[in-house]
Amino acid sequence: MDKHFDPKNIEAKWYPEWESKGYFKPQPSRTGEHYCIVIPPPNVTGSLHMGHAFQDTIMDILIRYHRMKGDETLWQPGTDHAGIATQMVVERLLEREEGKSRHDLGRERFLERVWQWKEESGNTITRQLRRMGASLDWSRERFTMDEGLSNAVREVFVRLYEEGLIYRGKRLVNWDPVLHTAISDLEVINEEENSHLWHFRYPLSDGSGHLVVATTRPETMLGDQAVAVHPEDERYRHLIGKTVRLPLVDRDIPIIADDYVDPEFGTGCVKITPAHDFNDYEIAQRHNLPLLNIFTIDAAINDNAPNAYRGLDRFEARKRIVADMEKLGLLEKIEDHKLMVPRGDRSGAVIEPYLTDQWYVAVESLAKPAIEAVEKGDIEFVPKNWENTYFEWMRNIQDWCISRQLWWGHRIPAWYDEAGNVYVGRSEEEVREKYNLDDTPLKQDEDVLDTWFSSALWTFSTLGWPEDTEELRKFHPTNVLVTGFDIIFFWVARMIMMTLKFMDEVPFHQVYVHGLVRDAEGQKMSKSKGNVLDPLDIIDGIDLESLVKKRTYGMMQPQKAKKIEELTRKQFPNGIPAYGADALRFTFASLASTGRDIRFDLQRCEGYRNFCNKLWNASRYVLMNTQGQDTGLNESDPVELSIADRWIISRLQRVEQEVARHIQQYRFDLMAQTLYEFTWDEFCDWYLELSKPILNDPDASEAAKRGTRRTLVRTLDALLRLLHPTIPFITEEIWQQLKPLSGSQGETIMLAPFPEADASRIDADAEAEMVWIQQFISGVRRIRAEMNIAPSKPLPVLLTHASEQDRAWLAENEPFLKSLARLASIEVLDNENDAPESAVALVGDMKVLIPMAGLIDKEAELARLEKELDKLRKDAERLKKKLGNENFVSRAPAEVVAKEKQKLEDVQTALNNLEEQYEKIRAL
Repeated sequence: MDKHFDPKNIEAKWYPEWESKGYFKPQPSRTGEHYCIVIPPPNVTGSLHMGHAFQDTIMDILIRYHRMKGDETLWQPGTDHAGIATQMVVERLLEREEGKSRHDLGRERFLERVWQWKEESGNTITRQLRRMGASLDWSRERFTMDEGLSNAVREVFVRLYEEGLIYRGKRLVNWDPVLHTAISDLEVINEEENSHLWHFRYPLSDGSGHLVVATTRPETMLGDQAVAVHPEDERYRHLIGKTVRLPLVDRDIPIIADDYVDPEFGTGCVKITPAHDFNDYEIAQRHNLPLLNIFTIDAAINDNAPNAYRGLDRFEARKRIVADMEKLGLLEKIEDHKLMVPRGDRSGAVIEPYLTDQWYVAVESLAKPAIEAVEKGDIEFVPKNWENTYFEWMRNIQDWCISRQLWWGHRIPAWYDEAGNVYVGRSEEEVREKYNLDDTPLKQDEDVLDTWFSSALWTFSTLGWPEDTEELRKFHPTNVLVTGFDIIFFWVARMIMMTLKFMDEVPFHQVYVHGLVRDAEGQKMSKSKGNVLDPLDIIDGIDLESLVKKRTYGMMQPQKAKKIEELTRKQFPNGIPAYGADALRFTFASLASTGRDIRFDLQRCEGYRNFCNKLWNASRYVLMNTQGQDTGLNESDPVELSIADRWIISRLQRVEQEVARHIQQYRFDLMAQTLYEFTWDEFCDWYLELSKPILNDPDASEAAKRGTRRTLVRTLDALLRLLHPTIPFITEEIWQQLKPLSGSQGETIMLAPFPEADASRIDADAEAEMVWIQQFISGVRRIRAEMNIAPSKPLPVLLTHASEQDRAWLAENEPFLKSLARLASIEVLDNENDAPESAVALVGDMKVLIPMAGLIDKEAELARLEKELDKLRKDAERLKKKLGNENFVSRAPAEVVAKEKQKLEDVQTALNNLEEQYEKIRAL
């Protein structure tokens, strides 16, 4: 093995090898079980971000674990066509390169350009997934617009329509006035912005006075259909049933009573504009109010409004309306007001509730069995509390708007004749034949389906439905869906509804819901905050100038770009070093707890890069001490196992039990912790050290050396297989060199069996004895550190209160103790009073004494301690002064104050320990 661990070369070597040899494909089952995960399809426009990298690491751990267990395992890959995002990307390219719009090309030629872009540039994220080590069966890769999935989409649409579960209707939708399409709630970003609350007077029609209504959107008053008050509001009860004269429009609208109205907000009078507000729409349905749309698709005022405002942009109309109301003496006041403004995540435009004809899925009958599937336990949410979120959404579900006014996507399989009659079928030919239309002119619906519609069929369409394929029979239902909590309704619920409808079974048995990846301070990662990390930069490293350029590229505001540049230079003065994919994957596993937030800190990544180095160096030690040696492959040769051998074998069985349990319970953080502690603390720090006295002892028997060499290679082999699902590259590289020594079979660790615990090899006696040895050695080492005694200086040790068991273990393990604790002698005293002034460590009831006389220069040590104490006292005084400053405590962020308090606590603890040590030395 190379002296230094180089992740870049190792990772570049192994992934192409794995993929080219077909190791990612389902292998014949050794257990009779099948295991399948479908990847949440990333957008074809996308690139790998931290959320993807985290989620895909979790899935790959599960897939690699089950593949090694011997289950026939499939990780189904695929990408989503991303209707809006992809259309925008290609439209911008077209504008930039040719100065043309999609309308200049026409639908057919534009779609040809989109497909061309997809083939050339649209698969970035699949290449990046390979860099992460994701072991998807790429030979089965699907795309939501491929021929098979398009066929499935049409089939589902037609069947739902024929059952009356898909219909076309005029309802309110989220409308993007820039993209000219309806969008889903998930594509709307609600952010708090500064605005105003305008108070307008609406005169009573009988001339007896007026009502004051408060609104955040004056432009919508042109479409008002009522003024609503709370039925119990004493101020207005006598006016219910009367009418007001709508200013500027000059028509009468009724005063109605509705429980929705909050008497405490504004004036307690609410203007009702059913065609431009979702809550007003619901009120209108209850009170049978007319719907009047006053906007064009561009969010300009249309011909349903008075002449004075027609053609004006909505915000220009707002200014004109406020000015006109003021002229009429009907503007009572304007208040500053913060409100949540909905913006399209792609266009940035303020979204309008807009009344249009759209296609809908009637979901009530689909929701009922989907709710029951979770209630009965056919589908289990992990953690379980996410079931409540699912139930809340499902029990208040609304019909699903599935049409989008785009060109890129699954075009709705509906055709219209010149009279406007609609005909639905799988193709125009089928429609003509089914409805005997012959040569009747037909025009296909211009709209496409919401991308969530095709995604809802993902578990079964990717496996070949509506055909009865072998994959569908083997792998459906899939085993688990790994997803974030933000799309439980948008994707998870819809998959459950659609799969139960068309497969008559659940799409998956479990839903593992993970948190969202945030920065080390717990803030959401965003480009505008300058806290976004690219997982590939963490894997391969990036220099400072490239990182600055990457983070500020495309920022419209120079001031914002400058701020992000300064922040980046401060945070990463040397850029980001290359940590490697394995270190990043282990970091993600260690963070996969059950919480809502996953705080990612590069320091954790650095720690796990060090872990990989530790594993590499430990493996080099094992290989150097076993290559060309007898490692016990011949089972008939005699073997003697030391206490250390028996202990590490026993501990390995327990670790194998724990790791399997943690993976099965989706506690990847506990799995990572178990593997880390066993590898670093027990295998590397203890067992490798304990192996040296035997391997280096010229008097040790060949059977004893053979036993230790065999234990070394077999324990490392099992450890590599335990670690492989999490850190696949380094484990493959080491395993390939180790397997001739350990006796492992096969071409790749990927297909080697995952270790299974053998309870008969758990040795409680050996573990108890080893705990005694560890406490003994650790106690001596602690005294050395506290007394500043050189590690190389041999020490005499005296023991008091030694029991029969202590004496037996001492007789058995004296060579280990002397070697690892660097001891000159060990003597058992029957009378504690015979012991000189000593430093003491406890091992159970037994005292380990190290006589101090002659071991240290008392005066020099006291002088050294005084210097350290003086520094710590100054640090403590400075921190106390800072925390006693009311300006700092009240103005600094809470997390900064908390950090300073923790620093003071740590300094105080160190101070107390050193003062105690000082007194011990002074007393000598």
